Amino acid sequence: MAKKVRTPGLDIEYNVDYRDVKYPRLELKTGSLLLVLPKNYKNEVALLEKHKKWLYKKDLTIKAALKEAGNRNLNLNRTNQELKQLVHLIARNIQEQFNFRINKIYFRKMKSKWGSYSSKRNLTINTLLKYLPEKLIEYVIFHEMAHTRERKHNERFWNMIAKKFQDCQTMEKDLLVYWFLVQKILTNSNVLGVR
Repeated sequence: MAKKVRTPGLDIEYNVDYRDVKYPRLELKTGSLLLVLPKNYKNEVALLEKHKKWLYKKDLTIKAALKEAGNRNLNLNRTNQELKQLVHLIARNIQEQFNFRINKIYFRKMKSKWGSYSSKRNLTINTLLKYLPEKLIEYVIFHEMAHTRERKHNERFWNMIAKKFQDCQTMEKDLLVYWFLVQKILTNSNVLGVR
């Protein structure tokens, strides 16, 4: 059952998931707040209070992305096979240009991210990328491949990203906007026949 956190200027519903984890964390990846708490954790109100500023900032970012999503369109014509071909072509070009090395590329629908890079040097690409403009697909692939040199999202990593994409902050915001647009389309997938 969803609960609510209410503070001046902030009214967010949240759910709690008790797991076998050592430390509590807040997840706001899909627009809804999830508190992942250790099994015997008792003070969720204090946790929310401690992270109130972060929640407020994230809430504003999400509301802005939802508003902007109304001004964007998805590519509903690109197939999964066309996405795979495009991803392999872009990855090959990036490897040649930047000498990033990867093993394999996997494709699957992911619930909370556009792509990932594993310690085995494999990329996993979210098949939902097929709905995005090609420039954003290229950005996601480059972002994940950059992890071959720097695992963390630290200053060195973002400097590497900025060498190819000077507008990387805009690209990150665009990815959030498209995330919510894709989620909206998937919710209405019976009407559109989107799979």
